[in-house]
Amino acid sequence: MNTEVKSFYRVYRPKSFGEVVGQDFITKTLSNQIMAGKIGHAYLFCGTRGTGKTSVAKIMANAVNCENFHDGKVCGKCAWCQSTNKSMDIFEIDAASNNGVDAVRDLIESVKYPPVVGKYKVYIIDEVHMFSGSAFNALLKTLEEPPAHVIFILATTEPHKLLPTVQSRCLRFNFQNVSLSNLEKVIAGVFKKEKLTADAAAITAIAKEGQGSVRDALSFADTVAAYCGNEPITVEAINRVVGGLDAQIFHDLVQQIAAGDVKTVRATVTKIFNSATSTARILKGTLAAIKDAYVAQPTPRLATALRMFANLEMTLKYATDPHGYFETAALVACGA
Repeated sequence: MNTEVKSFYRVYRPKSFGEVVGQDFITKTLSNQIMAGKIGHAYLFCGTRGTGKTSVAKIMANAVNCENFHDGKVCGKCAWCQSTNKSMDIFEIDAASNNGVDAVRDLIESVKYPPVVGKYKVYIIDEVHMFSGSAFNALLKTLEEPPAHVIFILATTEPHKLLPTVQSRCLRFNFQNVSLSNLEKVIAGVFKKEKLTADAAAITAIAKEGQGSVRDALSFADTVAAYCGNEPITVEAINRVVGGLDAQIFHDLVQQIAAGDVKTVRATVTKIFNSATSTARILKGTLAAIKDAYVAQPTPRLATALRMFANLEMTLKYATDPHGYFETAALVACGA
């Protein structure tokens, strides 16, 4: 008996271009290329985590091999769609853990052989920026002159780390952060399918936690749903999950910084750090509040606050006194 429990993100991973959220330009362009038979030999998918890069790569790998791909969907009836051996033609490589030249040499060796089931062998290389310099150099010639039966899809969160020579040989697509309204629709749809009850405010709060990432939003939704069990999902329950802090306290802090109220800022920072909330979530909440305030009314002080707290992430991750560093940033932003 299979008792494996899968996360929302794995269960509801898009299976067709039409199910991908927030990347309409990319999915339409790729779909049109496939139907027109004008498929590139190498693609570069760039964007922050959870925006659909790997999902779109997997969808494309199936789409290019389907004999009757149409209107953004595979037919489900051809030899490829019915095959149980697709893994023989689709290769997923995690460059973070296979970043050496030997891994690339193995890849190059396998490229020589024709596909087993479909028309194309598709190589999906995730976090490709993690390849070593020698690995990139080994891959470069194959990217320049790949066999006609091979397609490379390179995915990265940090395209600036790729060699210009690699980027120039790929068709580049920039994945955008998914909008709050689209994340709300995704979460509401998942909750409906899972027969979970959640009010609109709770869905919005979960969507905000995603910060543009479908995966992050659904992972958080999974955690909240597990915490609530059979009870309705509410903002109060979400606040308990994140450590008891309401988003309002971060907005209050930002207003106090904007007003240069040093005494109140210090008291609010102490209150925040006395909660059970993680340092990472404190910084995330503060940055979100600063961004909201800056969009509403950009001021030099808020611009300073944004720079100060944006530069804190790595410092706080390893700091022995995160409270002190955070308070210092807040006071500097105050003009103290």
